[in-house]
Amino acid sequence: MKSKVDIFVIQKVKEKRKELGISQRGMAEILGCSPSFIGQIESDKFDMKYSVHQLYVIAQEFECSPADFFPPLDAEL
Repeated sequence: MKSKVDIFVIQKVKEKRKELGISQRGMAEILGCSPSFIGQIESDKFDMKYSVHQLYVIAQEFECSPADFFPPLDAEL
């Protein structure tokens, strides 16, 4: 089951992905995985989530900090 933090991170990555005009297929190319894997991560029906390594690679590609994808420590989730 995805935790509230997992869901927050996935939504932040998805928002940034869309903001940059990157498709799920494009994200899959960045991470070296299948587009269906990205679809499963972004879906509520699957328990898939990004690994720490994947978040690091995404942050490098998006030219931001991995911390940009996480909620503030004082957030109530």
